[in-house]
Amino acid sequence: MNTNHCAVLPTPKTREVQPTREAAHTARLWVMRAARSWSELLSEEALRDVELCAAELITNSVEHTEKRSHVTVCWTGVRLRVEVADSGPGLPNMITADETATDGRGLLLVEALAHSWGWYLVKTGKVTWFEVAPTRTTGGAQPPHVVAVRDPAHRLSEPSLPPPGVLGNL
Repeated sequence: MNTNHCAVLPTPKTREVQPTREAAHTARLWVMRAARSWSELLSEEALRDVELCAAELITNSVEHTEKRSHVTVCWTGVRLRVEVADSGPGLPNMITADETATDGRGLLLVEALAHSWGWYLVKTGKVTWFEVAPTRTTGGAQPPHVVAVRDPAHRLSEPSLPPPGVLGNL
């Protein structure tokens, strides 16, 4: 029995990410390969949103925790879901960046592009996630957003961070 919020098919994919910029870039490309492998499920516009949101969450994990993390991509039956699990102590925090700042707007971007997003705590740290619908609504209207959801019912599972090298690659 499938106890998480992902559909049985296609199979969720998980990858370990080392705490380096190069690994974050590689993980973003991996997320896109996974999403494109289910290309019939997402429009090109939705795939662009997935790429930008994944880049933000993965980069945040690498930069703010300096620890390895795990990225999971799955299909919920309605949306593509990406989760980034890390063991860093900090929690996601949407800030209002100064107009001259060169960073600090990542979660605002995720909020603008994702259908929903949030985070929840696990024994080993936290999981930050977002979901993108197959196609965007037309006419400039965005679907409703869920910000900083800490409801355990939204999680895929209670991820623990396995030893390095345990998870396979796409």
